[in-house]
Amino acid sequence: MSIKKHLLALAISACVAIPAMAQESLIDVYMRALQNDPAIREAEATYLAGAEAKPQARATLLPGLTLTSSLANNFQDTRGGALSPEGIPIGTRSIFDQDNSGWAVRLTQTLFDWSVYATLRQADKRVARAETDYEAAKQQLFVRVASSYFEVLAAEDGLATTGAARESVSRQLEQSQRRFEVGLIAITDVQQSQAAYDDAIAAEIEAQRLVANANEALREIVGELVPDLAAPVDDLPLLSPDPADAEQWVQTALRQNLALTSSRLAADVAYEDIAIQRGNRLPTVSLSASYGEDGSERTQTVFRGDPLPPTTITTPQNPDRRSWSLDLTFPLYSGGGLKSRVQQSVYTHRAATEALERIARQTERQTRDAYLGVIAEITRVRALRQAVESNRTALRATEAGFDVGTQTTVDVLQAQNLLRGAETRYSRSRYDYILNVLRLKQAAGGLSVADVEQVDSWLE
Repeated sequence: MSIKKHLLALAISACVAIPAMAQESLIDVYMRALQNDPAIREAEATYLAGAEAKPQARATLLPGLTLTSSLANNFQDTRGGALSPEGIPIGTRSIFDQDNSGWAVRLTQTLFDWSVYATLRQADKRVARAETDYEAAKQQLFVRVASSYFEVLAAEDGLATTGAARESVSRQLEQSQRRFEVGLIAITDVQQSQAAYDDAIAAEIEAQRLVANANEALREIVGELVPDLAAPVDDLPLLSPDPADAEQWVQTALRQNLALTSSRLAADVAYEDIAIQRGNRLPTVSLSASYGEDGSERTQTVFRGDPLPPTTITTPQNPDRRSWSLDLTFPLYSGGGLKSRVQQSVYTHRAATEALERIARQTERQTRDAYLGVIAEITRVRALRQAVESNRTALRATEAGFDVGTQTTVDVLQAQNLLRGAETRYSRSRYDYILNVLRLKQAAGGLSVADVEQVDSWLE
């Protein structure tokens, strides 16, 4: 046995080892991901931003009130005096100084604008789509967490299998060396055992790397390492889909799948946009009213020259202003811009319609695949469970034959490899069954926390 390689494996194990802590269930990990996953927080912020479409659209139909205020000064110094009302020059110099101030309140109200009403109707669909996308993101988080969760368990199973294989091959190598020393087997058997042990060391190192990568992938979602995960119980319940009819699942998915619902709303939004753009061709009617006050004080000083003193005239003014207007605007021609925007919205709606059809077909395929995946994994789990038992029995028989000389070292190593492979496939099939159950419910649009809790009850 290579002591150097064995120490290397132990060193790598120490590097990736995680301190023992209480086991984390799937629902625990999900709740932490719901708080820490950047993707779900991004989806929530996007939803909140999209929900503002309704108050913004409604605001265009409500009255608008503005307040304006102004303050100004006009100063003029004229050499040569001023002119009297009769046009006669007066004095030698004139200084004109005027202060102006004012304020006004203006009220505007849209009476008719078809594009505004269409935008308000469209806003409901925009908000509904934003909410649907957020719910779809939460369902996708269920699946992402579960996938990463079971990837960690599968990697740990692989590490346990390779570790057991290394120990088994190590014992086989020691036994071969002893049998060779007493002349019962040839040196080739020892060399074959040594080669198998070296391969087992390399496989264990690779398995340790996969465990570390799987844990990092889960940390990417949760935000921190999750050291100890609960694994499925030995008697994992293998429940068939209810109803046991793929077509019923497909019909449910076509009605409730969130990605498909979002795409359907996107097509409706694009259709409403056509009405909005066409509404820009129609006349608009608006009402406006204003009230304000202007204040001014004008001072004019005329210098008449010695010995006459200067004459100063101060004129204050404080008029009120009231006005209202009913405005009709009819766009006649805008260089073809309105026509182009209408045509653009038509093409956008066509693209949204095609996207809806694409996602509908994709949803149908995913639903059928998930349904068949659940059915197939139930049978596969049962078959692989029996395969593990059969390979375990075969290994015991091969080891017994090796002890009496009827089986070779190669036979024992091959039987060990078959058993480890069956164990790995069996554990993986159990995880795949659970993931297909979640994916089927996601495709049907009904995946919820209750489903995660049900899966969580299968773990210990």
